[in-house]
Parts: sequence; structure tokens; C-alpha cells
Amino acid sequence: MIELRNVSKVYSNGTKGLDDIDLQIKEGEFVVIVGLSGAGKSTLLRSINRLHEISEGEITVNGNSISEAKGNELYRIRRDIGMIFQNFNLVRRSSVMRNVLSGRVGYHSTLKMILGLFSKQDKELAMNALNRVNIAEKAYIRADQLSGGQQQRVSIARALAQEAKVILADEPVASLDPITTKQVMDDLLRINQELNITMVVNLHSVDLARKYASRIIGLNKGKIVFDGKANEATEEVFATIYGNHELVAEQIGVAK
Repeated sequence: MIELRNVSKVYSNGTKGLDDIDLQIKEGEFVVIVGLSGAGKSTLLRSINRLHEISEGEITVNGNSISEAKGNELYRIRRDIGMIFQNFNLVRRSSVMRNVLSGRVGYHSTLKMILGLFSKQDKELAMNALNRVNIAEKAYIRADQLSGGQQQRVSIARALAQEAKVILADEPVASLDPITTKQVMDDLLRINQELNITMVVNLHSVDLARKYASRIIGLNKGKIVFDGKANEATEEVFATIYGNHELVAEQIGVAK
């Protein structure tokens, strides 16, 4: 589904965000990427849908090179990739339904989107998506009237209405309380299992990574230092990923 070959990213100031990454993610996997802030997690995720341009290598999604694509081809590849952000990225003064329908942008002309000319099928897709994250009753209220957890579920519904084959989630629960965090992560896992949508999720929490991932990838200074099943990610492995960082060592119970 997703393949990175010899991928590096060097920023204009010389900082290396990704360092010769080779990675394959199969269809239907629930992959969690972990590492310290600055380890390259967001750079990796945003390179997959080309929000960041890579410096070297190639990235393919479903057999198509997104790193080389241009114009309509790039537009078409991106249509299959949903993105969930930490800050929800909603139009807060628009209705929940209108925000979810924005996931249909890849299927219609710009003029249709501006005029809000959505088909009956589009609206049914949007409502089904809202039902799947248990928030359909909020469809016609403004997004800024929702709690943080509800807003994040709207962003998940938007990706579903997009009919994405891959969902990338960049710290989707970082700003949420523990109860809401569980609800959002449960939604993502259920969608992954029921619809076989490939999930790639950046997380800070070691506990959440262990609980929800089928596979964990650890980054340190732009390099992959661990890639394995969640049950293989021992305390010693996490200590390696985080470079024996004192606070993380305390969190996962590694003796100093």
C-alpha cells in the first residue's frame, strides 16, 4: 500500500528530518509511529501525502509514485489519502455536515465546491460517515459548538466521506482528555478493522501505541530504530527509541 525507498529529507537550514528511510506498509495495517519530538514523525507522515517534499528517494502509494506525480495525477493519488491533524483543521464557523462534505473535494470541480452543489450520494456518504463515529445528531450545528473530541471525530468522518484508502493521523489525541482519547482511538481502530483502511498514526504515548497498534515503528533522529509487532516493543526497545530519555524512561518503567 505504502512504500518508501531511500527517502531522506533535509531542511533548508541543514537539519536532516529523515535519513535514508526504507519502509513498506501493507494494506489494512494499523501502524503507530513513535519517537521524541523532532525525531521525524510528522515529517515522515507529511511526506507520504506530499505535504512535505522529500530531498531524495521515492514514495509510492498503491503502486503510484506520489513523490514524482504532478497535476491531475498527484490530485488523484491524494484523493485516496485522508489526513487527520492534531488541531482538527475544521472550518469552525461551518456546519459539521459541510465540514464532512469537504472530504468530497477530490471528486468535484472547484466551482461546485464553492457553491455547495453536493449530490444526494455525497450527502448520504457524509451522514454514513458521521454515523460511524457516533456523531450524526450533530450534523447541522456549527463545528465550533463541539468539544475537542467531537471535532476530531468530525475530521475522521471527513476522511471517511473522502473514501480514503489510507488515513494518516498526526498526533490525533494530543490535545484530548483521557476519556475522549480512548473514544477517538477506538473509532480509528474500529474503522481500520471494519473497513480495512490502512492507518498510520503518530503518537507520543507509549501505552496507546502498545494498545492500538498492530505494528510499531520507532524513529530517532530521522532513522528507523525499531520496526516490529506491538508485542515485540519491550521496555528496552522503547528506551532505545527514545535514546534513554529520562522522562520517557520513567514513563515506561525502565530502570535508570
